[in-house]
Amino acid sequence: MSINQRFSIHRFASIMKKEFLQLKRDRASFGIAVMMPLVLLLLFGYAINTDVDHMPTAIWDQSKSKESRELIASFELTQYFDMTNEVQNYKQLQSLMDTGNIKMGLVIPPDYAYQLEKNEEAKIQILIDGSDPTAARTALSSAQLITQNKALAIQEEMLKKQGFNQRIIPIKAETRVLYNPDMDSTVFNIPGLIGLILQNVTALLTAFALVRERERGTMEQLVVTPVRPIELILGKLVPYVIIGLFSFSLVLFTGIYWFQVPVKGNILLLFVLGLLFLITTLSIGILISTIAKTQLQAMQMAFIIMLPSVLLSGFIFPRETMPLFVQGLGGLIPLTYFLEILRGIFLKGVSISYLWQETLILTLITLIICSIAVLRFRKKLE
Repeated sequence: MSINQRFSIHRFASIMKKEFLQLKRDRASFGIAVMMPLVLLLLFGYAINTDVDHMPTAIWDQSKSKESRELIASFELTQYFDMTNEVQNYKQLQSLMDTGNIKMGLVIPPDYAYQLEKNEEAKIQILIDGSDPTAARTALSSAQLITQNKALAIQEEMLKKQGFNQRIIPIKAETRVLYNPDMDSTVFNIPGLIGLILQNVTALLTAFALVRERERGTMEQLVVTPVRPIELILGKLVPYVIIGLFSFSLVLFTGIYWFQVPVKGNILLLFVLGLLFLITTLSIGILISTIAKTQLQAMQMAFIIMLPSVLLSGFIFPRETMPLFVQGLGGLIPLTYFLEILRGIFLKGVSISYLWQETLILTLITLIICSIAVLRFRKKLE
């Protein structure tokens, strides 16, 4: 192997310096690389919220009794429901539901208090707007829980009046929610958003790297130089890795200190595996730039890769519920494994011994993509 065929640190450093200078001059790209992840995290961090609180609710209280007021108060105390409207008939209730002013209706019959007093079954009616299934499921389970608790409290009170002081409950379930006890959707969404935003922004940046050279006519100048494909690829990749790490740190600390999502695991491990993921996404961008002929084509290809990531990686929907074929497609997306890593370290505080499979697969994907990118670029030079 001749001297020129060996990897040259000097040529690699020259390409890297050139890319830094190009980024310094191209302030728009630099701004996108640094500020765009932060802006997107703040925007999506507030926008993507699946918690259902303060659901507008209408009441048709036909009983007007102390018992019916206690029942309404038990709904209000949960803060899941805001009793925003009081109606006098079904027509008013339906009208409010049709216009979207309420999401739930609570109908208390005239004989509610009488039935309770007689120790008979008192039926109430709960109407829920099912057009949003997520909100409807939460409202339904909350309403059922409230009414069950209320029924138990009434039953206990009646037993006390009859002289039974001991509370008799045949089954008592002690439930405990692990990792995210408050089931706060922000705690679940922010780690995922960090991965998704970093993937999209960094892949798009490097997708333009070689295409820009080609459009400006500077690629021919690089081809006639002794620079080797691996030196060119790495020389262009490293500046974006440094910028990507800075962006990763920025969004990570914003997630921790602005959205109050603590990292339960080792933050150093998170940075190391974050660096691996950054190299993967930047390599995807480089691979795109070896295929696309214009920046528009590069952008279109980047979006083709990004969109399935949102749906198939487990960012929104659990992958376990997907058909096996779709799960297989999701298994080809690097974000799938980084989401497991992010949520594992953020929420569960697990170590590398629990995440080694995801790390190994991510490393293999990175090596494959990098190799294909270098081979494709070498072919172009030949």
